[in-house]
Amino acid sequence: MRDPVEWPTRDLLTHRVRTTPERIATVDADTGEATTYRELDARAGDAAVTVAELCATPGGTVATLVDTRPAVGPLLFGAMRVGATLAPLNVDLDPSSLSAQLTTLDADLLVCERETEALAARVADCPVVSVDDPERTGVNAMQSDTSGVDPVEVDRDTTQLVLFTSGTTSDPKGVRLTVGNLVASATASAFRLGVTPSDRWLVCLPTYHMGGLAPFVRTALYGSTVVVQREFDPSETARVLSECDVTGVSLVPTMLRRLVDSGWTPASELRFVLLGGGPASPALIDRCRERGVPVCPTYGMTETASQIATALPETAFDHRDTVGQPLVCTDVTVVDDGDPVGPGERGELVVDGPTVTPGYLDADRTEAAFGEYGFHTGDIGYRDEDGRLWVLGRVDDRIVTGGENVDASVVADAIRDCPGVEDAAVVGLADEEWGQRVAALVVGDVTAERVSDYCRDELAPYEVPKTVDVVDALPRTASGTVDRDAVRASLGD
Repeated sequence: MRDPVEWPTRDLLTHRVRTTPERIATVDADTGEATTYRELDARAGDAAVTVAELCATPGGTVATLVDTRPAVGPLLFGAMRVGATLAPLNVDLDPSSLSAQLTTLDADLLVCERETEALAARVADCPVVSVDDPERTGVNAMQSDTSGVDPVEVDRDTTQLVLFTSGTTSDPKGVRLTVGNLVASATASAFRLGVTPSDRWLVCLPTYHMGGLAPFVRTALYGSTVVVQREFDPSETARVLSECDVTGVSLVPTMLRRLVDSGWTPASELRFVLLGGGPASPALIDRCRERGVPVCPTYGMTETASQIATALPETAFDHRDTVGQPLVCTDVTVVDDGDPVGPGERGELVVDGPTVTPGYLDADRTEAAFGEYGFHTGDIGYRDEDGRLWVLGRVDDRIVTGGENVDASVVADAIRDCPGVEDAAVVGLADEEWGQRVAALVVGDVTAERVSDYCRDELAPYEVPKTVDVVDALPRTASGTVDRDAVRASLGD
């Protein structure tokens, strides 16, 4: 008799299609096409055949250059079905960075789409196939084979995904995520946000980041629907939210601000707006309260398969700037000088639990990232008596100017409270006299002089920015986080 094993024993889609084959799995928001779980299962089977035949070794690595679109689902579940690792790559990266990442992965297969065929053919040192009808020599189409393949047994500790945390470096930092990480993340998210059979989760984030990819895993686990919009646009996204009966959506603060600016008012069906990728300004949260937007500020990382902590709307509205309590089975320890600290005391946030990566592709980086209390996030924060979490900034954001230590997040928070300011990023710039000088990039209807005057009233003299520039928008990475190197470049470092 076979020993009992933890669910799932096969890929998530194989389990789902046996239970609810006619339920809608995917809606293409741009075309209106709806796909049932039975149809999604067939498409995943086609992908599995291609992966099995073209990977040099069983359980190989499949890299993808596919932007946000429904085809991501079949690729994910097709790879899982044959025990292969999927590695989605940023379609906006330059060829040299992509080549470096493919070398790091030692990819067996690269899957592209029509728009990325030329790039894929240029950077690949392995077979290349397209999810579309190919237009260029050297790129073949995905195979269609109704015979499919037999699903392999799923091992919760097997690496299912590799996602890169940096989109601008030729020295990539690849995060390994297991089937166990993905299922634990989906389960914990369900406990916090809730699940109903009629749920529809809109994806308009890049699917080469965890925020865009996670809903594909979660809806298959829940038996609900993922609605896929290829590109965020305030007016079009507002239309999709309404016409596709969306109940949940993942956004970054810039997206949500643009939606609110456009005059959007959520329909009653919308249960949550999962807001991550960076801090949301208090002004934006206040506007959500006024507009009836069920905003759920969240703190997460690639290394934790998405969410670490999430605040429900009532918590976000009543407790300024919090990201809520950690999700179920996720432990967050605030550590200072190697020891845990109590409520209200600042320190580095260290995370442990079933969603946490087993490590990076690089063993040395893995060893450096883990300690006695778990994974060191590099983020500074604190918790209150009720366990609510506040994220204040990065450990490496500390600025040393004239011998004084300045917390960039404290300065940025003060600037955001200045009337007329919508957002701000604070960095340290090299300075011959001071070693570093505090500098701020500000968005809003305000002048640099007004920001400087406000800071003189609110901050210590050494914390007041010596350089302030006002811009239309902060530079951000594809995942929505502030691109601090670009901020420094904009400020003239």
